Amino acid sequence: MMGLNLMNMECGGANETTENDGCGGDGDDAGACAGEPFVPPINFANVEDRVYRSGFPQPSNLPFLETLQLRSIIYLCPEPYPTENLEFLKAHNIRLFQFGIDGTREPSVDVLTNIITEALKVLIDVRIHPVLIHCKRGKHRTGCLVGSLRKVQNWCLSSVMDEYKVYAGIKSRDTDLKFLETYDVSYLRQCLQSVIYQYHGYGSKKRRLLSGEDVRHKSRITSI
Repeated sequence: MMGLNLMNMECGGANETTENDGCGGDGDDAGACAGEPFVPPINFANVEDRVYRSGFPQPSNLPFLETLQLRSIIYLCPEPYPTENLEFLKAHNIRLFQFGIDGTREPSVDVLTNIITEALKVLIDVRIHPVLIHCKRGKHRTGCLVGSLRKVQNWCLSSVMDEYKVYAGIKSRDTDLKFLETYDVSYLRQCLQSVIYQYHGYGSKKRRLLSGEDVRHKSRITSI
């Protein structure tokens, strides 16, 4: 898998959604996986090396999440995390970062900008990887955060929009699309200041932290 590359990316279109059922391949290989207990959350997909996205993990999905060896989860809903999920995180030493975006109505572009920027600061810190990003269905809120990451990666806007629409489908939100169109990643770079990650070469996994200072996350983040 490729690294979290922040160099320029060609405008080659969005990644396709694949329903990962825990079994790789087809034919005999798929048959060998029959009865495998690992079930991924709804809309699960790989975003980048050690970065994943999905809808809300149900109890039946927890054995699958264990195989990812997660260090962190970025949760984009305002509701409290379920007790069973919290116990799973505690048992596996997984940190929870919560950024509550109301999913009952379309948030304003300003609200999205403020919250997504804070979440993106956490997401690009490779020290918390492997990381899972999720909201309720893995469509709108997750799509905005992943789309903002793509803009940091210099994806062309049409590819950013295409990837968002793959997951949102016919329920694409105009506010989300407006946010992705207008989101200014230079603002994020100004906010980071003390911590910037430099990646060497396209697809390289070599990472160099230019500042030795720890990232200080704001109090809005719930961490366990």
